[in-house]
Amino acid sequence: MVTLRGLPVVIAIVFVTTYFVYVYPFFVLSHFIFGTDIFNSKAFLLTIISASAVLFYYRSYNTFWLLKRFVYEGLGLGFISFWIVNFGLFFEYMSGFNSAWVGIGCIVVIASTVAYSLVKGRLINFRYLEVISPRVAEEIIVIFLSDTHLGSNSKTHLDRIVKKIMKEKCDLLLIGGDFIDASSFNLEDLYPLKEIKVPILFVTGNHEYYVKDYETKLEKLCNFGITVLSNNSFEIGRINVVGVDDNQDLHSQEKVAKELVKQKYFNIVMVHKPSLWERVLKDVDLVLSGHTHNGQIFPFNFFVRLRFKQTYGLYKRLGSLLYVSSGSGCWGPKMRLGSQNEIVQIRIAPTQVVEK
Repeated sequence: MVTLRGLPVVIAIVFVTTYFVYVYPFFVLSHFIFGTDIFNSKAFLLTIISASAVLFYYRSYNTFWLLKRFVYEGLGLGFISFWIVNFGLFFEYMSGFNSAWVGIGCIVVIASTVAYSLVKGRLINFRYLEVISPRVAEEIIVIFLSDTHLGSNSKTHLDRIVKKIMKEKCDLLLIGGDFIDASSFNLEDLYPLKEIKVPILFVTGNHEYYVKDYETKLEKLCNFGITVLSNNSFEIGRINVVGVDDNQDLHSQEKVAKELVKQKYFNIVMVHKPSLWERVLKDVDLVLSGHTHNGQIFPFNFFVRLRFKQTYGLYKRLGSLLYVSSGSGCWGPKMRLGSQNEIVQIRIAPTQVVEK
């Protein structure tokens, strides 16, 4: 919750971000093609209007589709455009090339990059991992997905995910948070999950707590075969799955995880953010996380690395493994550039598969 004291800071951040992402790139393009000033009163006025729309959208739980598209797709378009037009300014300065042609070139690059990103944002890839451990007596196939962002993404996106899962071997489905990110999402659209006839375990991400009446909605997930693993554990075979809530500090998360670990079991900790791994790696075999989206849109992955040491993929230390998923959906703009939507299948077995 934002306090009144913190509200001016939030407004300032939104204003600056809105200017550089939603407004600035297009005034640079106007500068290239028509010779107009980049910084002018029209840009300031447009920033005020755009920032007001962004604040209204996030503070009012508004579901108007046109406003949603402006906020989300505008964010992706503007972020990509920001880097391209700045490269155009640098190129123009260094080469002395005709400004109008530089502007046209920027528009072509922006259009092709955005089109490619939109296509990538719709694709869902499977990634296959194998973990060998003497702690398990028989093979268990786990499918892990995170950051589906239903609300930003539609029911159709969930349908595609379920159809892909149904084609694969699966003994246990794990959902690592940010499954739902909008108050407007209708929980009844989760009914395709009933087709999955294996246990489905879920832990919260940060976005679940942004949803209006989130406690009530989390309680209703059981109607669709989903078990909310809220600081609790679940056993299947010799595997112990520990679910850690996102809405607590690292110290509390560490305490929960260590208390629920079981000796002589293969211990999986499922937690939305990967930061917990380094605190529990001596006690657990595998940590499954998401949150980072692997940056989602290049070059944002460089900024993600400033916040998280582990941003994507498989990490190993002291016999413990961490897998950070790039997510099965996009947050905000349905765009991917330098990353991918993914579902992860993990085979946990006492011995390695030998192909004949």
